[in-house]
Amino acid sequence: MLWFIIITTPFSLNVKLKDFGLAISLPGEPLMAGILILFILKVLYDIKIEKKILYHPITIAIIINLSWIAITTVTSTMPWVSFKFLLARLWFIICFYYFGILLFKEVKNIKRFMWAYIIPFTIIIFYTLIMHSQYGFTVDTANWIMSPFYNDHTIYGAILAMFLPIIVYFIYNSEYTFAQKGISFVFLLIFIVALVLSFTRAAWISLAIAFAIGAVMYFRINMRIVVFFGLAGLGLFLVTKDRIFMKLEKNRQDSSSNLTEHVQSISNISSDASNLERINRWSAALRMFQKHPGVGFGPGTYAFKYAPFQFSYEKTIISTNAGNKGNAHSEYIGPLAESGVLGLLTFVAIVAMIFYTGISLYYKMEAGSLRALLLAIILGLITYFIHGFLNNFLDTDKASVPVWGFAAAIVAIQLYHLKSEKEKTLK
Repeated sequence: MLWFIIITTPFSLNVKLKDFGLAISLPGEPLMAGILILFILKVLYDIKIEKKILYHPITIAIIINLSWIAITTVTSTMPWVSFKFLLARLWFIICFYYFGILLFKEVKNIKRFMWAYIIPFTIIIFYTLIMHSQYGFTVDTANWIMSPFYNDHTIYGAILAMFLPIIVYFIYNSEYTFAQKGISFVFLLIFIVALVLSFTRAAWISLAIAFAIGAVMYFRINMRIVVFFGLAGLGLFLVTKDRIFMKLEKNRQDSSSNLTEHVQSISNISSDASNLERINRWSAALRMFQKHPGVGFGPGTYAFKYAPFQFSYEKTIISTNAGNKGNAHSEYIGPLAESGVLGLLTFVAIVAMIFYTGISLYYKMEAGSLRALLLAIILGLITYFIHGFLNNFLDTDKASVPVWGFAAAIVAIQLYHLKSEKEKTLK
């Protein structure tokens, strides 16, 4: 059932249930809900959860976050919406984090998981490129051409960026034959072309940062050097920030089908509607947080509640009061508005534990295929959580399946495969 859900996730369609005021992704979410029910019944009948999974730091961070979401669901201004949000988060985590860990007891299943998403997603890429070509590959068309399978180019670009390090790993995988590496290279070319033509600037930035961090890890660059240059860069920014902001205000290059101009538009906070709308959404979220700093407005309620918190002078040509054009555009500011300060802190704790576990594990492992796979997984997650500063998709199956699956792979490698790697080295 899990394999079926993974394979069909790129094709899933979001269906609105107007009578209930909710939306559900078909066919995946009803199947995940069924698995969640079976899991609960199994726990009630025979409580047998491996302690090393239950007491793992990532699991503990997830449980704390889920507990706080449950509390803020009770205090929510829209309890039914928040309850659906909680249920969805539960079935995503149970299916692809908990059962993912069990599934990944076999290393080959980690690779199968990757291909089970990559191959069907490639079909969506071809569909998008074919449709996009009919409109001359324009930037305006790129915003919606991947629908109805992906809502817009931002989540499409986020998934492309997330799997690119994985495909690079497959190309260099010592266990693959020359033919398998060649096929992986073809997939890499397809994903690169798709990422460029997605015109998703946040995905480009996240991928660049991920590969920079990957270089630091791969070449084992001394962290003191990294910290030194980081602090030097921060100091330089603080000294020149006024000049930088003045230059940013003068940048009026809007989004463009010309790639050079589109890159230049990344820093346009004066006239680019997409950038300004993000600032509008973040500002509204912060005002919501100021009104309810303790428990927020309730999980999943931002889209329904933020309209009155917009200021007229911050609204853009793409602003709306209907709550039908995206969410808070941040995985971090969104929880702040919806679940208060602990909503943010408990989510950040999950992210921190994922990277602490993954990076520390990477430095403990001997060089080899499994360590290279771990690095690719870490870089894939880095692209997502960097992208998460500018967009939020964890309330969708499109992003939750790979994100929680990648986290599960890190835990499985630590719990079940680190020992076997050491034994191989000794032999």
